[in-house]
Amino acid sequence: MRKVKPYYFEYKSFAKGRWLGRTLLDVFASEFRDRSEDYYRYAIERGLLTINGNHVTVDAILKNGDVIGHKIHRHEPPCTDQPIKIVYEDQDLFVVDKPGGMPVHPAGRYRHNTIVHVLKKERNIPKLYPANRLDLPTSGLMLIAKNSARAQKIEREMSAGLIRKQYVCRVDGKFPDGEVTCEAPIKCISHKMSINYVHDEGKASITKFERLSFNGKTSVVLCKPLTGRTHQIRVHLRYLGYPISNDPLYGNGTSWSPWMRPGERMVEKDARLLVDKLFEYSPMEEWDDPDSAAAAAPTVLADGSTEELDDTRCQECSASLVFGKNYDQLCIFLHAWKYSCNGWEYETELPFWA
Repeated sequence: MRKVKPYYFEYKSFAKGRWLGRTLLDVFASEFRDRSEDYYRYAIERGLLTINGNHVTVDAILKNGDVIGHKIHRHEPPCTDQPIKIVYEDQDLFVVDKPGGMPVHPAGRYRHNTIVHVLKKERNIPKLYPANRLDLPTSGLMLIAKNSARAQKIEREMSAGLIRKQYVCRVDGKFPDGEVTCEAPIKCISHKMSINYVHDEGKASITKFERLSFNGKTSVVLCKPLTGRTHQIRVHLRYLGYPISNDPLYGNGTSWSPWMRPGERMVEKDARLLVDKLFEYSPMEEWDDPDSAAAAAPTVLADGSTEELDDTRCQECSASLVFGKNYDQLCIFLHAWKYSCNGWEYETELPFWA
């Protein structure tokens, strides 16, 4: 696994419209539920959460134009240490085979452990322009321009629908014979939880599928997305009743799967229940006040000796150092296999599971 030494980092953001007139503590405790209210109270009191660079109190009211800063001791999650394979390269473009389990660009808790950052560092290139996005657990082809002109050219081809994409995946069950087309509209159910599903208010989405093989339990399926909605292939396969076998979000067996019923479009009541269940499943980051006596002092045992410091927690910020996922839990059986357009075509080797 590729690991990064913890470092300090400050997030900055303008106050959103729905935050105006609310206290800083209320906004963070209700909208950023990966940490507890006690943590946010501590962060405000210690000046780690600021407004316009100023130390404020927990009852500070947010106003239009305010810039919120949040300085944290960042523990970046590990990702795969598999190499980023170069499929093709010229003076304007990288075509790479992205390993599953690695994000494309800095976002959320990731900054250094990303495709773009690693390539920039390995090739000593100051700026790169990813032309297509793949989810963190998805592997396969990525087009990364070395300059803005090439990036804009690829973006125009994408927007015009000129680029033909082919993915492969492994799904539960025996996928039907022949070509299957799914045109179910997809809506973002929750940006915070990054969950999407078929909904009457969704955006037009089209994917074509064809079974390539069946081993008695699962099928390898060729996927051709004609639109580019977030999680489109994963959502359409779930809707058809053949989810990707190891998909931790849309697969079978999750505690929230009853609210993503195959063949049924999601209604608002089910959407709320789904998001609540996802919040319940996503535990808050474990944290103790590093200034508290319990966190600062070693435990004194009955014989007067002291217990060694807890090596599962950061001695700087007391955050948990235990990461709950192994490499195989960061990847899914979905791979971007071939991209083609007028005048060019690129493809990768098929992954081992296909």
